[in-house]
Amino acid sequence: MSKESFPGKLEKISDYKYQIPQSYMDGMRVPGLIVADDEIADTLRAEMTPQQVANVACLPGIVKYALAMPDIHWGYGFPIGGVAAVDVNAAGVISPGGVGYDINCGVRLLRSDLEARQVAGRIKELVYELSRAVPAGVGVKGRLRLGAGELEKVLKQGVRWAVQQGYGLEADIERCEENGCYRAANPAAVSPRALERGAPQLGTLGAGNHFLEIQEVVEVVDDEIAGKWGLFAGQMVVMVHSGSRGLGHQVCQDYLREFGRAMGRHGITVPDRQLVCAPFDSEQGQRYFGAMAAAANYGWANRQLITHWVRERLEDFFGADDDQLGLSLVYDNSHNVAKLEQHELDGKCQELLVHRKGATRVFPAGHPDLPPDLKGTGQPVSIPGSMGTASYLVVGSELAARETFCSASHGAGRAISRGEARRRAGGRRISDELAAQGIHVRAKEGGTLAEEMPEAYKDINQVINVLTGSGLCRVIARMRPLGVVKG
Repeated sequence: MSKESFPGKLEKISDYKYQIPQSYMDGMRVPGLIVADDEIADTLRAEMTPQQVANVACLPGIVKYALAMPDIHWGYGFPIGGVAAVDVNAAGVISPGGVGYDINCGVRLLRSDLEARQVAGRIKELVYELSRAVPAGVGVKGRLRLGAGELEKVLKQGVRWAVQQGYGLEADIERCEENGCYRAANPAAVSPRALERGAPQLGTLGAGNHFLEIQEVVEVVDDEIAGKWGLFAGQMVVMVHSGSRGLGHQVCQDYLREFGRAMGRHGITVPDRQLVCAPFDSEQGQRYFGAMAAAANYGWANRQLITHWVRERLEDFFGADDDQLGLSLVYDNSHNVAKLEQHELDGKCQELLVHRKGATRVFPAGHPDLPPDLKGTGQPVSIPGSMGTASYLVVGSELAARETFCSASHGAGRAISRGEARRRAGGRRISDELAAQGIHVRAKEGGTLAEEMPEAYKDINQVINVLTGSGLCRVIARMRPLGVVKG
């Protein structure tokens, strides 16, 4: 994270909106808009992250403004928490830096009929059992061995492949964005090296900020909607955060390199080489879009396998079957994707390519792309904090549909770098500190807990307050961690 100060202006235009004017620098096609409160804005003024918002505003075809959510922090090209919509019918581009390396990193919430008190005194044992069931860590291999033909099916079908193989329920499919499958997927656009990296990793948690968390619903704010989603106070739920592993990372790396070579041929210049891009309708743009969609399908299948093994282990642990435990998927939210969506712009409905990097989709009630039983409530959206703080379940508003292309934060957002976190954690036993709060953590990698300690992240309550205060989201429930599995 940059230690320099932003040389431009963050102009306050409302209690929760700060603008970088289009006049800030040459090349900006639209203003920058950051959803933040005064404290977050003051922090941003003291660093260079707003510069990334201004840089994104220079992308060909971008409309309205370059956006950033309150969990904004420094990223590759785009800031984490960045959102950009481009008009694909007006020479709009697609940018791998606007999606990120971990394509379709996402969060899913699994509800149960269990009460948290039923695991009281046994949470440490349960965390251990789940850590045995779900492989975690850097470069770790999964429990499956897939041949090239089977992996191609995963990349083409996503969650449906997993369910057809017996790893989950038919009902899980409707509880994922796009039903867990981007139809634009083109496995042929995925490199042999990406396939090689992805083949052994399906069904693994990974490391870093990825987690598997046992939580208690400690507060229900909207009883009606929570009830429709099967949630109640005191309930035990499970949250899974993982992505497309080495396959998605390699897809991003491959196309950053290819776009860098091709950009000059398209006559495109950008203020930061990390924003390399290509026209969406170009050969390179379409190949990346197909490869990104295939990696997204891998990410969904990955979380589906993890969910299946969590269900199996919970059934064994409690001596009950899935029906008795009521383990159903509330929703699977994607981050780090670029999607073709219909949005209103200048009074007309237009097809836009929405990049969400470290941001999540929040379709409100009545949105035509939601399944019938969610049309009355809106899309459930999980926004996790750190492993020592609360997580929230929210729903988006019509205001988000009008002002942020149906987008909101994906989490708390980092406050300090991983290196700085390790330095500050020197000599501390983070696991003991969390255990003293009643949170049992198990991590495979020795440095993970230091890098992911609660102080490394922004205050999740502040991020949620900005989202609700701005009118973009409404809180449905709040959860607290009981046990965490990390890579």
